[in-house]
This record gives sequence, structure tokens and C-alpha cells, in this order.
Amino acid sequence: MKRISILFENEQCIVLNKPAGLPVQGGARVGASLDRLLGEAWAPKPLLVHRLDKDTSGIILAAKNREAAALFSALFSRNRGICKHYLGVCAGRPKAAAGIIAFSLAIRGEPKRAQTSYTRLAGDRDYSLLALELGTGRMHQIRRHLAQIGNPLLGDDKYGNFALNKGLHKSRGLNKLLLHAVRLIIPHAEGLLGFSLDVSAPLPAYFHGFIERFKPSGGRSWPFLQNEPDR
Repeated sequence: MKRISILFENEQCIVLNKPAGLPVQGGARVGASLDRLLGEAWAPKPLLVHRLDKDTSGIILAAKNREAAALFSALFSRNRGICKHYLGVCAGRPKAAAGIIAFSLAIRGEPKRAQTSYTRLAGDRDYSLLALELGTGRMHQIRRHLAQIGNPLLGDDKYGNFALNKGLHKSRGLNKLLLHAVRLIIPHAEGLLGFSLDVSAPLPAYFHGFIERFKPSGGRSWPFLQNEPDR
């Protein structure tokens, strides 16, 4: 667990800052996974109650006992009172400064309702920094929705602009997806859990070169630009 920062921990849960490239679950062709690392570092093993894509970095929560896992799982599955905030850098500039993407997404061949809210924080004709929030939790939802509106995430090797990604890899060394789960809020869980959560995760260092030119004027900095070592 040396590569993974602990953002919050109490008797019921642990919140981690997952690096990009680390799968959450193991499998036949998977070596290291977050689930396996949790089992090696804690006894009993914390139980993951939601997922992040392998290529997405940022906040992920695991429960420390089965009772807490059941409560968290119910909250996440119903999306009740949980706010999951992401930051991403996309190609180009969305037509609207803010909006809701509500295209249905095919899941195992079946169309499913999906909703992603976005706000353009800064950018130019080449790239935009977006704040994103999930209304539903479909597989690869943010990546697929942004690709559908013509503004795929930089570094997305599945739904992205492959020629652009190849050029950025060659010119700027980009080899990771620029999508980060930056904040998790569970504001009204005191009745179930005895506490509420509002946890933020600093951006990985490889984001910085793509958004530093968008920083606020007057010497100020983005609040989420904390020191986080490259991985």
C-alpha cells in the first residue's frame, strides 16, 4: 500500500486515493489489484463498496466490516445523498459552458439511462478542464458521454481521439487518462453510520502540465492542486 495515500480512516471505513492503472478487482489476467492490496495490508480485509475504472485515479471507499459494507452499498447503489465529483481534461471545448449529458448507454446490450453533469472551469480551443458529477454510475460513463459530445478525455485509449493521444504521448509524455475522482461527499449518513464524509483527493502530478496555464490570475492556485507525487 506504499503507493496509495490514505485520505480518511475510522472504525467503519477507509478512503484511498487510487492511482491510475491499478485495477480495483483481481481476475485471471490481473496481477496486482486494489482488492488484493487491501487484503495484504489489513485484517480482516476491507470490503470495496463501489468501483473506479482501472485507468481512473482518485477516491475509492472500502468498508471495514460487513455491516458497514451493507450500509454503504445501499447508499451507493441507490445514489442516495452521495455526491461523486470528478475532474477531467477533455479535447476541445464543449459547446455549452455547463450542461447535462443524458444519452442512454448500452450495458450488456441493453440501453440504460445515464446522466453526467459537467461545468467547464477553464480552457481554450485545444483543451478544457471540466468539473463532472455522476447522476448514474454506468461503466465508463464519463468517458463515453464526453466522447459522444465530441470532447473525449485526453489519454483515453478506448473512446478517445487516438491521433491526438499519440501526438500528446510523443510530445508531452502523456500515457495516462486525465480523469480523477476528486471528491466524495456523503452528507446525511449520520443516522445510518454515525458520521458524514467529505473527502478530497489531490490531483496526480501528470495533470499539472495540462492545466497550469489555466490557473486563476493574481498568483492564486486551484484548490485541488496539492502536491501529489507522480506514479
